[in-house]
Amino acid sequence: MTKTQETVLAASALTVGAALLTRGLRASRRIDFNGCSTVITGGSRGLGLLVARELGRLGARITIAARDQAELQRAREDLAERGIDATIVVCDVSDRADAEKLIDGVVARTGRIDVLINNAGIIQVGPLEHMQRADFEQAMAVHFWGPLQTMMAAIPVMRRQRGGRIVNVSSIGGKIGVPHLTPYCASKFALTGLSESIRAEIAKDGIYVTTVCPGMMRTGSPFNAWFKGRHREEFAWFAISDSIPVATIDAARAASQIVDACRHGDAELIISWPAKLAVIANAVMPQSVALGMDLANRMLLPQPTGEDGNRSRSGWQSLSDWAPSKLTTLTERAARENNELPH
Repeated sequence: MTKTQETVLAASALTVGAALLTRGLRASRRIDFNGCSTVITGGSRGLGLLVARELGRLGARITIAARDQAELQRAREDLAERGIDATIVVCDVSDRADAEKLIDGVVARTGRIDVLINNAGIIQVGPLEHMQRADFEQAMAVHFWGPLQTMMAAIPVMRRQRGGRIVNVSSIGGKIGVPHLTPYCASKFALTGLSESIRAEIAKDGIYVTTVCPGMMRTGSPFNAWFKGRHREEFAWFAISDSIPVATIDAARAASQIVDACRHGDAELIISWPAKLAVIANAVMPQSVALGMDLANRMLLPQPTGEDGNRSRSGWQSLSDWAPSKLTTLTERAARENNELPH
């Protein structure tokens, strides 16, 4: 056997050994969700509701939190129809007192907190020219300060229990900057860094933090996003993009993957192959990805408009001939199924 062959054989053995060790460690972290006290922020609709359905199916004791009482009530009814008894809490996680009260209330009611899913989010879409400081502050309040506040309240409890699970739902936009989503991406980058840093510090306590970075998911969320600039055009491209089968993933599949990653205490979960390929491309060819983003901004995305473009409008206020249309069928279906529609 030549020196080169020996090297290749040794490298292969090390690779296989490392893979088996990783697989074994992952299996050893597996938990049973039956009876687990679980909190899901942003749980009244979209991805949060889908995660609640999946965890509830597995026997977890569910508490869902969101800002809208009516939405929460509809979510509770949705879960009840599936045989899941959920507690609802009106809460704005960007408010420190509210976030702490949420966690304290769950512990007082159930005696513990086993799983915390930080999913609450806000999406602001539009050119940088129309984004104001308040947009960035709002995104940071929800995506960074909210998860930090719930984690700081939950971690001492989990330490006393000698274990727990935390899932922070970031985004592919927390790894790659996307034009017309600057406040969103900036705050999701902050959440990704926060989540990864905290994991390193509390794993010794048996608390495993999973950072989830989904690509485009068909949750129905474009209707509840906020748009600036040429808001009808912004909503149209966002809703149409959200409906492309190959580029997007069914949100129920995404929820199942999140629950599985949480069960095993995985460090990171990137959802969908397009998102995984984008992360690899950005790491290997950052200049090429930057050029692609530049071209998309110049040639595909709506350009800034007058002062009226500084005003935020919801998806419901931004309908046009293009959206809703046959091109947004999958997004509309997801919105109906996941409590994203007004009642």
